[in-house]
Amino acid sequence: MPASTTAAAPAVVAVRFFLDADADPGLLPRLLAPFARRDLTPDRMWSHRNGATMHVEIALDTMPAAELHLIEGNLGQVVGVQRVSRRDATPLSRAA
Repeated sequence: MPASTTAAAPAVVAVRFFLDADADPGLLPRLLAPFARRDLTPDRMWSHRNGATMHVEIALDTMPAAELHLIEGNLGQVVGVQRVSRRDATPLSRAA
């Protein structure tokens, strides 16, 4: 074992994804597909249409940290998505 120890990356985090996309009837199911493929169910989803643009927020209270970049990348590849950003909450500590 190395002499220096560093804190391990959290295994589980809370996250919120924010998206702007073209308003389209098939948009919301396409945005949920990356989560469904990984057997993840969002805790909250909010959307608002403003003219030709749809603003969407998808939140998970517990999500595997290793999946963050994969989901973010998948969301950015959804047809019509213009912008994806995310806000990670404080890493969740596991019960000892």
